[in-house]
Amino acid sequence: MKDHKAGFVNIIGNPNVGKSTLMNAFVGEKLSIITSKAQTTRHRILGIVNGDDFQVILSDTPGIIKPAYDLQSSMMDFVKSAFDDADVLLYMVEIGEKALKDENFFVKIKNSKIPVLLLLNKIDSASQELLEEQVQYWQEQLPSVEIHPISALQNFNVRGVFERILELLPVSPPYYPKDQLTDKPERFFVNETIREKILLYYKKEIPYAVEVETEEFLEDEEIIRIRSVIMVERDSQKGIIIGHKGSALKKVGVEARKDLEQFFDKQVHIELYVKVNKNWRNDTRQLKRFGYNK
Repeated sequence: MKDHKAGFVNIIGNPNVGKSTLMNAFVGEKLSIITSKAQTTRHRILGIVNGDDFQVILSDTPGIIKPAYDLQSSMMDFVKSAFDDADVLLYMVEIGEKALKDENFFVKIKNSKIPVLLLLNKIDSASQELLEEQVQYWQEQLPSVEIHPISALQNFNVRGVFERILELLPVSPPYYPKDQLTDKPERFFVNETIREKILLYYKKEIPYAVEVETEEFLEDEEIIRIRSVIMVERDSQKGIIIGHKGSALKKVGVEARKDLEQFFDKQVHIELYVKVNKNWRNDTRQLKRFGYNK
């Protein structure tokens, strides 16, 4: 193991720049949920990529925002922690973007003592002229970082970035067992899959007022039986989630089951319930229970 490399590679950036897409492309599994809505990722999620002589521990983080309530403050704490333990920092921007939504994080990147790779994402939607302008802009803003144009969605230059990460990682034994894919338990991915469907199928405030808690996860050889509760903040939101004669909730359950059967490679039976949990986004005790404020 003397030539083995291992380290933490943390991905940061504004909402919707493609961090989760990149993470999943590196890992080869859908660990982070992906939607077109901002603030899809709420937690810091580890994805572990193993080879004979390396272990890359990737970290997807929430998109950087100015917090408006306690939940968002906790989300930004996950981003701050990504600066503390990184061996390599991936700062992800998209074509046309000019700055982070929080200047303090930008200053941290500028003064970083660890290697920073600036990933200029979504270049498949840009002309060569615009791409060259963007590269020049970021070279002026952050002269000490490496710039790598990529398309996470089209998998363009993702492998090249991964090879560069391997070059930068320190020599170290693995931090996790070689067959481990993530640091999160099964119930976490059940919760996130259900929440992804809610982000996709409901509008306005509803997805942001929702948290999911899996109360039962029973697995045998043939089937996984799941019972999950969808938490909302108001009675009116509960009615919207359930829909006419339960039709909206049924759709969420059907679509979540399809994804979970693919993820676990096993038949899944899922029961969903909706419960009002008033003001949970500003309740420190509740946030801790859901895995925030740790």
